[in-house]
Amino acid sequence: MTMQLPGTTHSAKPTLAVFASQQGPGDAERSSIMSQAGTYFARKGARIVCLIDALTIPVPLITSARAAGGEVVIIADERAPLLPALQGVAVERIAEVGERLTRVSTLADGFIGLPGSLASASSLYSAWVKGGGGQGGKPVVLYNRNHAFEVLRGYVADVVSHSRRGHEQVVQFADSIEDSWNRIARMLNLH
Repeated sequence: MTMQLPGTTHSAKPTLAVFASQQGPGDAERSSIMSQAGTYFARKGARIVCLIDALTIPVPLITSARAAGGEVVIIADERAPLLPALQGVAVERIAEVGERLTRVSTLADGFIGLPGSLASASSLYSAWVKGGGGQGGKPVVLYNRNHAFEVLRGYVADVVSHSRRGHEQVVQFADSIEDSWNRIARMLNLH
């Protein structure tokens, strides 16, 4: 049972807002995770939406999704450079951060958080809230590799679970890229 708003349906090819970052320690591992995610989600038919700015450009995610035949849409600020690896990708430039987050949320059927930086986790949360948060009916799956989202997992278990019935249909934690897909697909009724 998923939390869908009345009258909403999701196609077999969902649009996933994927939040990832190459900033900080563990860059090589995060690049590998982004590449795996881009390839896997694209092969499953998902369209990927990425929020980028001058400091956060998940190039491995974008290039691997495109190499696997997937569609990628970039929502960017005015300063974000368009690297040669991103040629041919649909880009929407929006100056105001709040408007960028709203646009990502509007396009997305669901949200995926990959291990990254605090900035990417914050952007995911902000975009999700712009889409109505838990009441918006758009699920969130966080790939908890190396306990990247353990604090959030604890918060959900200790606080949210006692204050919100059905929280597990809004936010879930995954152990692999495949598990991330399976969870978001189930939450979106794609199976």
